[in-house]
Amino acid sequence: MRITRSRWFLPLFAVALGVVAFVAQWIGGNPRSGLVSFAILAGFGLLVLLGGRSETIRGLCGDGRDERFRAIDIHATAVAGVAVIGAIIIAALVELARGRGPGPFGWLAAVAAVAYLGAVIVFRFRG
Repeated sequence: MRITRSRWFLPLFAVALGVVAFVAQWIGGNPRSGLVSFAILAGFGLLVLLGGRSETIRGLCGDGRDERFRAIDIHATAVAGVAVIGAIIIAALVELARGRGPGPFGWLAAVAAVAYLGAVIVFRFRG
């Protein structure tokens, strides 16, 4: 399934996210950090826009998707998910070791567990 229809979607989304990050950090009293965040995201958007012939960038943008790119995307998403969930579990355990409750890390771990179990059940019946 292809969500984006234009080669401009991802670059413009990156720039818009950069603007949001800048504004959030400016409100928080860190406009310099906001500029750095904006520069990183706008730079990524520019890289995606100008790197149109690169097979890797085309795969990130959703252009030229085939079975190989779908498999790469699924595996990369799984690796990223495992890394984030592992970091959340470690952070929750560190908070518990410090004598505090798991805080937001407990909620994030619970959301991950429910999402995983829900996906297993749905995909089990969908085949």
